[in-house]
Amino acid sequence: QVQLVESGGGSVQTGGSLRLSCAASIRRFGSYCMAWFRQAPGKEREGVAALDMDGFTNYADSVKGRFTISKDGAKNTLYLQMSNLQPEDAATYYCAADPRGTGAWYALHRPLDMEYWGKGTLVTISS
Repeated sequence: QVQLVESGGGSVQTGGSLRLSCAASIRRFGSYCMAWFRQAPGKEREGVAALDMDGFTNYADSVKGRFTISKDGAKNTLYLQMSNLQPEDAATYYCAADPRGTGAWYALHRPLDMEYWGKGTLVTISS
């Protein structure tokens, strides 16, 4: 059974940085498309960054140049390095995984097609 557990959320000042982690209990981690999504109160869930099995990445325009998605195959862990955080980045961040060869762009824009989800980690931004 696939389990995704996010960590690393917390409170940070505007302009600060955080690194989120997603520990994945996946037998063939390298064959999954992995992605980060976020949802703020009263808003729809949105794609933040995706990394597919071929190593291609895709980012939401709002985070390009500030966020970096990466993974460590030896640790079965997905990361999201976030810098220059802004108030609009405050949200619950979710890790998602899909084993079906999903491309990074598709994963980012079709969250409902991601098969597995974590429970999320909360990021708050203080001014």
